[in-house]
Amino acid sequence: MGKKVAIVMGSQSDSSIAEKAEEILKGFNIPYETFVISAHRNPNRIHKFCKSAAEKDFGIIIGIAGLAAHLPGVIASLTVLPVIGVPGSGGPLNGVDALHSIVQMPAGIPVACVGIGNSKNAALLAVQILATGEPALFDALKEYRKSFGDDES
Repeated sequence: MGKKVAIVMGSQSDSSIAEKAEEILKGFNIPYETFVISAHRNPNRIHKFCKSAAEKDFGIIIGIAGLAAHLPGVIASLTVLPVIGVPGSGGPLNGVDALHSIVQMPAGIPVACVGIGNSKNAALLAVQILATGEPALFDALKEYRKSFGDDES
């Protein structure tokens, strides 16, 4: 099998969002590991995780965070692996603050971003990225898309 996906959430309260990504990755038989590491409360731990992620055979990191949502950006600043940010829906702004925090990264440190709480799309984007180097996974994605009812060949 190819590379693994890391799902990193800033708080255990984000676990319901992470579970949706895990379901997609399981469906495509992609190995993954899920972590709770806060960018604010565990800066040394997130630094160590990011610096060793490629060596541990991770190919993509999904970062889930709400409110200030610095986690995906911090991860992206510490690794060259692709990072997909998922804004959480909590707080007084219902995730809009998290969305803005993730998409407004400075030039040179990109973070892909999906809709608020949409970890399913984050996982599918991870699958698509991995599929560029794995023909069997590419074919599995085509089969998945057929389930949408547009089976034009």
